[in-house]
Amino acid sequence: MGIVSETGIQPIDPASVPQMRLSDGTAMPAIGLGTFGSDSVPADAVAAAVRGAAEIGYRHFDCASVYGNEAAVGGALEAVVRGGVRRDEFWVTSKVWNDRHEPDAVVASCEQSLRDLRLDWLDLYLVHWPFPNFHPPGCDVSARSPDARPYVHERFMRTWAAMERLVDRGLVRHIGTSNMTVPKLRLVLRDARIKPAANEMELHPHFQQPELFRFVVDNGIQPIGYCPLGSPGRPERDRTPEDTSPLEDPVILNVAEAHGVHPAAVCIKWAVQRGQVPIPFSVNPRNYAANLRAAVEDPLSEDEMRAIAGVDRNCRLIKGQVFLWKDGQSWEDLWDPDGTITPP
Repeated sequence: MGIVSETGIQPIDPASVPQMRLSDGTAMPAIGLGTFGSDSVPADAVAAAVRGAAEIGYRHFDCASVYGNEAAVGGALEAVVRGGVRRDEFWVTSKVWNDRHEPDAVVASCEQSLRDLRLDWLDLYLVHWPFPNFHPPGCDVSARSPDARPYVHERFMRTWAAMERLVDRGLVRHIGTSNMTVPKLRLVLRDARIKPAANEMELHPHFQQPELFRFVVDNGIQPIGYCPLGSPGRPERDRTPEDTSPLEDPVILNVAEAHGVHPAAVCIKWAVQRGQVPIPFSVNPRNYAANLRAAVEDPLSEDEMRAIAGVDRNCRLIKGQVFLWKDGQSWEDLWDPDGTITPP
């Protein structure tokens, strides 16, 4: 028996956690702890989860300025380093929010995140959404910014050029995108000096995004999957009557029974074995420990992976309605469903 952590849970050796290789050969831990508290979990609880997760073996933390808790998370990361974990042994991602897309604001936002997180550099910095549209925390689904604008590629590339300068300055090691689509990424890949290292996107068994997934992999972009469990704790504004839950899917339940685990563990195993990096959020030590253990132990069989590939329902849970830019639009306009960028 190994040493039991302060949470009462036996730690997992970080060296046993699978790694994904970015296009430049850099290793990224294949599972991370998300830190978005769904507008309801206080910052100190998220920080405590970061400390506890690091104690049991997590070495990857997914943050963002808009989550409003980076200063608290920074205190936790500082404690992790004081506890003997070297900075180069863990991975931290942050993101620039939609109201900071102007080049000077991108730089200022990154510098603020570094101060808050008490770090000298970020492993990965993402453009959180491709739309420069602000909405206040806790708003409902009908909220719209009066200054909302569509995706305009030339404007986005000015944002991206500022991201590239952050790499040049050594403030971030890698840059990437989030909530993008194939037609948008085609243009970014065409015009970028530094290509995106990763794309963060909704990925779970009921929303597998096969076309986008294959596109990013084929172009050397690492897929990172948010909502890997179907986000049972997502905000009310992101819930619609047609939503489904992979945790209640009969195939997932049968696989979970065969392995003697919770359905959440099956979703994590599937994600890691498929090649994406899941970033589940939890402040419950037993839950985040179970998620990490799922990435390490008892893999799914090829038949089980094929069975889960067959349960995709194209069920997007985070539809992004608050980022629409004009009246009368459907949320589908954000996602370029016909393969072309939705015009202004």
